[in-house]
Amino acid sequence: MTNPIVSLGGPGGRWSVVVHGGAGHVAEARRSLHAEGCRRAARLGADILRAGGSALDAVERAVRMLEDDPLFNAGTGACLNVDSQIELDASIMEGRDLRAGAVCALSGFAAPIAIARAALEDGRHVLYAAEGAARFAVEKGFERIDSARLVTEAARAALAAVLAGSSVTGWAGSTVGAVARDATGLCAAATSTGGTIGKRPGRVGDSPLIGSGTYADDEAGAVSTTGDGEGMIRLGIAGMIAERMRQGVSADEAARGSVERLLARLSMKGGAIAIDREGRYGLARSTVTMSWAAVTELAGEAGGI
Repeated sequence: MTNPIVSLGGPGGRWSVVVHGGAGHVAEARRSLHAEGCRRAARLGADILRAGGSALDAVERAVRMLEDDPLFNAGTGACLNVDSQIELDASIMEGRDLRAGAVCALSGFAAPIAIARAALEDGRHVLYAAEGAARFAVEKGFERIDSARLVTEAARAALAAVLAGSSVTGWAGSTVGAVARDATGLCAAATSTGGTIGKRPGRVGDSPLIGSGTYADDEAGAVSTTGDGEGMIRLGIAGMIAERMRQGVSADEAARGSVERLLARLSMKGGAIAIDREGRYGLARSTVTMSWAAVTELAGEAGGI
């Protein structure tokens, strides 16, 4: 049975931040843990914005916290590919100058969103892949680690279930992400993921692809997506949502319309969070769950799953 599409929105203010912990199917007993993880990340981003910091710093820091939380499918606790290895994807973008940075199929590093931020700041290339991404990270001072440090028992169990032909519940299912607007009007988005359970080595999803998993433009807003990555890529969902906001559609309506399009055109599921150029936020999902949290100047804190 198809899950109903759930969407909602909220007011903004001079600054706002929204995070998500992945569209998927988290078991009911664990949902409060996922929701609280998102709240912690959103509060951290809000602390930066409240103090006059940038949206870019806020989304990076929020996503970095989620990468460190083994509940989520990014960084520590990321899902395993068919060879029981971790390959990470991440991207970050700011909407003033449209600078962006991304890494994909990255192994041996704990903080892919920070490496993506380094690519943004370096400015020569947007996207680095696999060993090239690793070489770039080392050049920028990031330390290689044994990827086994990032593997959790939950990730091993999820892979075993998939390889045995079982469906997986209790898993966030996808990506983590954040969007923000700061007091200067700068919009930013960041997304990070371990991809899909049991993926083939070298598979790259939507999360590191600008316009598919992440997008930011001060003339429109900022977007981070989660769910069936192949569908997000084919339809360019993040860019689609941003373009609708540019045309004056509310953030929640833009997110809902694109999630509906993904389902109707490709029979694929997912979710998205978005923030418009005025800091008003919206989100939508067609999955059973998508943990999220928001903190805005005008309305304070909200969240759910």
